[in-house]
Amino acid sequence: MFETTAAEIGANLDGVRAKIAAAAKEAGRDVSSVGLVAVSKTHPAAAVEAALAAGQTVFGENRVQEAQGKFPALKQAHPQLRLHLIGPLQTNKVKDALQLFDVIETVDRPKLAQAIAKEAAKLGVAPGCYIQVNTGEEPQKAGVGPKEADGFIADCRALGLDILGLMCIPPLDEEPSLHFALLREIARRNELAGLSMGMSGDYEIAVRFGATLVRVGTGIFGARPQPPQP
Repeated sequence: MFETTAAEIGANLDGVRAKIAAAAKEAGRDVSSVGLVAVSKTHPAAAVEAALAAGQTVFGENRVQEAQGKFPALKQAHPQLRLHLIGPLQTNKVKDALQLFDVIETVDRPKLAQAIAKEAAKLGVAPGCYIQVNTGEEPQKAGVGPKEADGFIADCRALGLDILGLMCIPPLDEEPSLHFALLREIARRNELAGLSMGMSGDYEIAVRFGATLVRVGTGIFGARPQPPQP
């Protein structure tokens, strides 16, 4: 049983949507230009069901293995459900990922881009892809560096990947607007419309800087359940 009730999840979703709408209005944007990815990592299928009942159809998961245990039955029961991979993807998990996820938001290196292109051709699928940019150039974080982004975008396009846009996770201790502005500029010069940026703590700022997708987890589902100790 999940701790956050279905009613609370519905109310949380209403609150997040209202804040997105207010931020979009402030920025002179149509609220329909901003999509919401409900980040359900570590939360049970029942929590996803509650969000679905409240009208949410797009979900994000960090780990392929966790999503495999949760989403096949949910996708079968809810054909409108769309699933985004928002965590790091290992090349040996690409086939599994493409069989379950509709969008891969974390394309971050040539070897992975090549593996996705090769496996997608084998499976006859065309996943939407976002290139993850490490805007803070943090050594511990995944993503292509801002200076290398243009070349990597071109390489991914040459592989035939359907590049929808860019994604970033700003450093925790820095002003996120600087990173959102940088991602927006890289997208602009590469003629990419999609910007996946902004999480529970800063999605309203992200909307003001042009986010087309915001990724909200705790703001919808509450605190993440603690994983069992090994």
